[in-house]
Amino acid sequence: MTVKQLSLPELADACRELGVPGVGLWREPVRAYGVAAAAKLVRDAGLTVTTLCRGGFLTATDPGARAAALADNRRAVEEAAALGTDTLVLVSGGLPAGSRDLRGARERIADALGELGPYAERHGVRLAVEPLHPMYAADRCVVSTLAQALDLAERFPAHQVGVAVDTYHLWWDDRAPAQIARAGADGRIHTFQLADWTTPLPAGVLNGRGQIGDGAIDMREWRGYVEAAGYTGAIEVELFNEGLWARDGREVLAETVNRFTEHVVG
Repeated sequence: MTVKQLSLPELADACRELGVPGVGLWREPVRAYGVAAAAKLVRDAGLTVTTLCRGGFLTATDPGARAAALADNRRAVEEAAALGTDTLVLVSGGLPAGSRDLRGARERIADALGELGPYAERHGVRLAVEPLHPMYAADRCVVSTLAQALDLAERFPAHQVGVAVDTYHLWWDDRAPAQIARAGADGRIHTFQLADWTTPLPAGVLNGRGQIGDGAIDMREWRGYVEAAGYTGAIEVELFNEGLWARDGREVLAETVNRFTEHVVG
C-alpha cells in the first residue's frame, strides 16, 4: 500500500532491486491480478509475503451481513494460505449504523474470531487483530488500544489469534509498551508495522500516515519495545499518503528503505 501506484510486477522488481526481502500485500490488487498469479510472481522474485491485509469488519448485527462478512474472511484466509503467508491482518469494523454499543460490537468480533480462528489454523494462517487509533472507532475499528485487542485475542490460542502492533495507531498510548510485553510473553505479536504521525491530518484522516522520520514517533524506541518482547519477525512499513502516491513509486520505495535504515536500524 505504501507504493500502490506500482503494479504487482513493478513492485516485485523494485523490491528485488533494492534488496527488500518481503512484502505485505493487500487483497484488492492481489485479487485483481489473480491470487495464483500473484503467488507465483512473488515467489519467482524471491520475496516472502509477510502478511495479507485485510480481513475483518465483523461488527454487523444483520444476520445476512454477518454471514457475508464471515464468508469473506474465510476467503481471505484461503488467499493468505495461497500466497504463502501465515498472517492475515484484521481491521475489526466500526459501529453499525445507528448503534452506540461499543461493548456489543466488540463481543460480536469475539464471536467471529471463535469461528474464524479454527478455520485459519486448518489453513496454516494466524489472525492478527489490529487496534486502530481512536479517531477510527466509530466507522472503521472499535478496537482502539492494544489492551482491547489482547483482551479479544487471549480468548483463543496464540497460534490462532494474535495482534498487529502499528506505531501510527499506538504511539500516543503510554500503556502500549506494557501491552507489547504482555503480547510478546504469550507469542501474540504477529506483525509489527511502521508509519509516522504528522500533522495536520488530511480531510478524512485515512491517508495521513507520514513517511518514517517526518513525524513525532521514535521508531527506534518502538523497535526496542517489540524486540524486548521477543518479536523476531518482519517489520513492515505501511503508509497511506496521497503525496507519496503521487510520486514515482520506485523513488518512494527507495526513500522508504533509506528512512528505515536511518530511523529504525540506526
